[in-house]
Amino acid sequence: MTELELKKTANEVRKNIVTAVYHAHSGHPGGSLSAADILTYLYFEEMNVEPKDPGKADRDRFVLSKGHAAPGLYSALAERGYIDKEELKGLRHVGCFLQGHPDMKHIPGVDMSSGSLGQGISAAVGMALAGKMDHADYRVYTLLGDGEIQEGQAWEASMLAANHKLDNLVVIVDNNNLQIDGTVEEVNSPYPIDEKFKAFKFHVISINGNDFDEIAAAFKKAREHKGQPTAIIARTIKGKGVSFMENQVGWHGKAPNKEEYETAMEELEKAGEALCQK
Repeated sequence: MTELELKKTANEVRKNIVTAVYHAHSGHPGGSLSAADILTYLYFEEMNVEPKDPGKADRDRFVLSKGHAAPGLYSALAERGYIDKEELKGLRHVGCFLQGHPDMKHIPGVDMSSGSLGQGISAAVGMALAGKMDHADYRVYTLLGDGEIQEGQAWEASMLAANHKLDNLVVIVDNNNLQIDGTVEEVNSPYPIDEKFKAFKFHVISINGNDFDEIAAAFKKAREHKGQPTAIIARTIKGKGVSFMENQVGWHGKAPNKEEYETAMEELEKAGEALCQK
């Protein structure tokens, strides 16, 4: 896809996110919106996946370690054709298979159930290690929150990944600098994130995670680098794409009301129209 096509797709993913969370009357829009560009690039450009055969053996694997950003993952999956977009309106409803956190047993395209912060990266490391042991060609990607890496388990998994030279693993940190209780510095600073991963023997790339040129270059470097797992530290804007949600910690975990929903969708519609004029 061209950069323009990726931007248009990411805008649709953002519309899906806002729609899903609004109809659920709960959920996590902020961190879903900040990661929308990364998720779009993964599912439409980077990963070897097939919506018609979501369980194919040689597919690349993705683990949403920050499982509360499930609206972002579901929205990307819907846009890619894994699930019907109308199903997004059933998010978190009784009887709907789209739960508040990813469920690998019921949702096509979800490779690992997640939600308990810190655990997703461990599963991803296990998948990457299994791939090495099986001499398989698939790659494994996992998306963490910057608040999530306050969990010790994230670093235990990272230590193992580097020790086994898992160059088929890419860890992406969505560094939007906000978590449920405030900025990550205020709660428990993980900075400098890049130096920490370097100390754990990772190949580290720092980027603007809302810029497709930088995203593309980072994944290319990760694919070419051998002998180490890669950590992409992606600086992003919480709530990206919806002006009144951007950089506002209150939008970490609440749904918009009807007026806010309509305002957000109007903004995203205008953004989409502007992209179509280019």
